[in-house]
Amino acid sequence: MTRRAAIAAPNSYATEAAAHALAEGGTAVDAAIAAMLTATVTEPGVISTLGGCFVNVWQPGQEPLVIDGNVEMPGRAMSADVRGKGLIEAASDYGGGMVTYVGPGSVATPGMLAAMGWAHQRFGRAPWAELLQPAADVARSGFPLSRTAQSYLVLVTDTILAWDPATRAQLTADGAAPQVGHRVLAPELADTLEHLGTHGAASAYRGDVARAIDADMRRRGGLLTLADLEAYQPVVRSALRSRLGPWDLACNPPPSIGGPVLTALLRLLAATPGALDPAEVARILQEVLDIRLDRIDTAADLEAAGAELLATLHRIGATGLPTSPSTAHVSVVDEDGAACALTASAGYGSGMTIEGTGLVANNSLGELELNRLGLHALEPGVRLASNMAPTTARRDDGAVLAVGTPGADRITTALAQVLTHMARHGADLQDAIDRPRMHPRRLTDGSTRIDHEQDAQIAAALDAAGLDRFEHPPSSMYFGGVGASLRDAGGALTAAADDRRVAATLVT
Repeated sequence: MTRRAAIAAPNSYATEAAAHALAEGGTAVDAAIAAMLTATVTEPGVISTLGGCFVNVWQPGQEPLVIDGNVEMPGRAMSADVRGKGLIEAASDYGGGMVTYVGPGSVATPGMLAAMGWAHQRFGRAPWAELLQPAADVARSGFPLSRTAQSYLVLVTDTILAWDPATRAQLTADGAAPQVGHRVLAPELADTLEHLGTHGAASAYRGDVARAIDADMRRRGGLLTLADLEAYQPVVRSALRSRLGPWDLACNPPPSIGGPVLTALLRLLAATPGALDPAEVARILQEVLDIRLDRIDTAADLEAAGAELLATLHRIGATGLPTSPSTAHVSVVDEDGAACALTASAGYGSGMTIEGTGLVANNSLGELELNRLGLHALEPGVRLASNMAPTTARRDDGAVLAVGTPGADRITTALAQVLTHMARHGADLQDAIDRPRMHPRRLTDGSTRIDHEQDAQIAAALDAAGLDRFEHPPSSMYFGGVGASLRDAGGALTAAADDRRVAATLVT
């Protein structure tokens, strides 16, 4: 019997893949995996199969847990003199201007498939091959480029997409910037996805796919080798818990940055009495940003730094903390109350298509904001920093929620505001997502301003509090793209998605 579920995903191809998994006898976890795998095909540039992810699962009657499939530092089989090599600087206008590094030297050990494979073995019921088949089918038959993917690819056509002939042929229009609706066909990728469906996720770590990655990396001077792939293991962690009004929330724990920062925001917001005006929320967002930038992002031990953030928060209570690119998300809640929130990232993309596979590799080693100690500075096997913060939650009356968003460092602030609107202000799910957002931004001179979407109440409150602010247009893509699924106390299923990015919802 097909399990009913509410699904929020990046596009309708992904929601249909989730529905296919459910029709094959699958669970909420199966549906989330199938949706994300299809998104890795249909949102090129935004996410790819050789990225990292976090899978947050809260089963009825069980404790919530998070499967850490984040990328890690490779280089086990390489000498130290290769560090700093294989990197290509790429500048673009994305996000108001950014510099990242791509090329074979930017590719970290991917963890997405390993985490999905573990989650499927533990929580899945549909055949593994059926989770990959919709992704393979759409890669083979082709699909029109979405507005979200096109808006990114058009900015990187002459940089990230230019240096590798296979990537340029796949994701540009004969070398020119692609347009919305540009037809993308990926038959080689379809073959690889079907191979992974037949042979399991392990093929990407110890099988034919792993050997193809190793051969191409060695030929082109990357750090990633078969030794790194064979050593990779997903890590299962207990979720970080916090309360906000009637909601019990579960986030990903350290060494992730996103989970502890979101938990800090939620705990401070929960401890603030009375109605929360925009200026008070902005102050809390700014305080947590300060401690993150000054004490977490530059820490050698991210797990210890995340724990320190939470311990500091516990000591100071509500008095305030001391001051000093691309992701995709899927949320699924089923009729039984199982929740799965899955966020994945491949950075800005390395531009490198692994020869013979159609798989585009991540550029996580080249993301400056995730490597504040320096590019290639970590030891092999160390997990990289991550902003991802997929969240599950249960309300005191029995309602169940899965929620998350893409958006780099705006992930945590977007989720904190959506959850606050629900838990503190009584907004329904879609209204909470639609309301205008804010985000604190550290400027190059060391000062902080509050970026916000156009809204008279927010502007007036920030001005009255004397906070420097910058106004964006309404519903700006800069502020993320929240997707959420909800089973209410009576068992009704709903899904809601952000109009800031192209997205899709489905209730089966």
